Amino acid sequence: MERSGRSGEHVKEGEEDMCGIAGFYSSRHSYTQEPGRWRKILDEMNRAQKRRGPDEEGICLDDHCGLAHVRLSIIDLNRGRQPMTRTVQGRTCTVSFNGEIYNMPQLRRELEREGAVFESDSDTEVILQGYLLHGEEYVKELNGIFAIALWDALEQTLYLFRDRVGVKPLFYTRRGDTLVFASELKGIFAYPGVQPVIDRDGLCEIFALGPAKTYGKGVFRGINEVLPGHCLVCREDSVRDICYWKLESRPHEDSFEKTVEKTAWLVEDAVKKQMLSDIPISTFLSGGVDSSLVTAVCAAELKKQGKILNTFSFDFEENQKYFRANSFQPSQDRPWVEKMAEYCGTNHRYLECGNTDLIEYLFRAVDARDLPCMADVESSMLYFCSKVVRYNKVTLTGECADEIFGGYPWFHRKEAFETAAFPWSCDMEARQALLKGELIRELPMEEYAAAAYEKTVRETPVYGGDTPEEKRRREISYLNLKWFMATLLDRMDRTSMYSGLEARVPLADHRIVEYLWNVPWEMKCPGGLVKGLLRFAGKGKLPDEVLFRRKSPYPKTYHPEYEKRLGEMLLEVMEDSAAPIRSLIDREKLDRFLNTPSDYGRPWYGQLMAGPQMLAYMLQVNYWLAKYRIRILL
Repeated sequence: MERSGRSGEHVKEGEEDMCGIAGFYSSRHSYTQEPGRWRKILDEMNRAQKRRGPDEEGICLDDHCGLAHVRLSIIDLNRGRQPMTRTVQGRTCTVSFNGEIYNMPQLRRELEREGAVFESDSDTEVILQGYLLHGEEYVKELNGIFAIALWDALEQTLYLFRDRVGVKPLFYTRRGDTLVFASELKGIFAYPGVQPVIDRDGLCEIFALGPAKTYGKGVFRGINEVLPGHCLVCREDSVRDICYWKLESRPHEDSFEKTVEKTAWLVEDAVKKQMLSDIPISTFLSGGVDSSLVTAVCAAELKKQGKILNTFSFDFEENQKYFRANSFQPSQDRPWVEKMAEYCGTNHRYLECGNTDLIEYLFRAVDARDLPCMADVESSMLYFCSKVVRYNKVTLTGECADEIFGGYPWFHRKEAFETAAFPWSCDMEARQALLKGELIRELPMEEYAAAAYEKTVRETPVYGGDTPEEKRRREISYLNLKWFMATLLDRMDRTSMYSGLEARVPLADHRIVEYLWNVPWEMKCPGGLVKGLLRFAGKGKLPDEVLFRRKSPYPKTYHPEYEKRLGEMLLEVMEDSAAPIRSLIDREKLDRFLNTPSDYGRPWYGQLMAGPQMLAYMLQVNYWLAKYRIRILL
């Protein structure tokens, strides 16, 4: 087996291994007969994903499989290089791995007791040795975030594993008899002959569902993603999709007091496990209960070691001047951030984003995601990640609590129970506000969204003892996990990895997801208290006024100049005869839209994406179509 690695810039010893993977498999090719050609392709796939791993890269080529890896260094710089190969009792296996195994120390001790001999201190080798001893079932022992490509040379089998919740991405496509895979879509497009094509379904993904996308799909024609909790097994001429983890509905037998106690332990244990790092960690701190709880646990643990936690909060220039409270965003964060930073004794930095940077990063966010995304909700996160990484390369966030603990408004509103549609995106008319009439008639947007919604509802794990109301709550929870949370996890992965930052989401620990799935609503929100279970679980860790603060989401800009500039830019685009968006947007509709006062209180997606974000999204669509030279098939 041929192996190569190229060292990049020097990095501090003990940073994290967050990376990008890519490769290909075919039982009919013999790649080692033309090693130069196929190594070059692997190099190109690495180059496409270089921002995921700027410090080092490597490739591995066997007769029927090629693996590529770019590395954001980490642990054991010299011995932790990937792809990593080990041979035990005549069996040779190679791994290319993106992620972090948080229970690595425990698993390593167990494997050593079973006779495994380690040559490195990396969690990559834990995966390898675990597979060599236990086979593909060993993935069930991993607590972490991961996308894994594992080549078993003896069995001539390629395994592609994705973590249970889907924190780390993994896309694939078929090219004749070849399976091609990569962490990001741009890695797929680096393989010869794979072209970016969008058909009717792809356009429906963009306009009917976006910035969400159907799980398992890559939006582009012929490109899919490995589902969370699934494994692809590629052997001979077959590709099998195996589910190794899924939620199961069963009765909840713990008392409320026991549920609070167990939830508190799970949250604290998840945060502590994800503090695993040889370099200083940080947290994002908004002053809300989710990020404050993560911060409090981290700060307390570091204090025992005589260390001070770095924390970061985000806002927009002049938001104090232009902020308008609404049902989604009742208050600004800064006073609460100040309270928490003082309470926990953190080294806090306030980061602000101005209009110019916010607009510039709109297009960088498309570069990072390879798709139109959450407009300024995503571009601002990308900007903030680029600033945080100057101080820390590892951070913990409070993401995903709302999906798991029932924090969003649509968990509580009557219309969400009564409307057979995605509760964060019910109004198709708003989505069609700028589109040409002929495109609306051509695309089955309403039917496509309805089919996606109904498919997820049908897949919801049911429990026969549920009341109709509890059954509906499960459906809404499952929709959130499979769609809304997945979109936010994609945002966090791409914006952080594009910036060379590792962002961890301890509240998305699969043990928390599993346990909370079966906790009845009256325990999740006792007495109607939103996220009451999480708040009671945080007792003693936070000041009560923070613990019971009303939910306020991630901030957005309210600056009128931002919206004005977006409108001007979209008009400029419409004057460009080469702009691809011209074939999709109705100019008269755009003029009317720009002359109508924005309604910040009625988002078209989620809680934060209203009029200005619609303009930004269309600018992203135009940039995306042009940059990727996308062919549209209707």
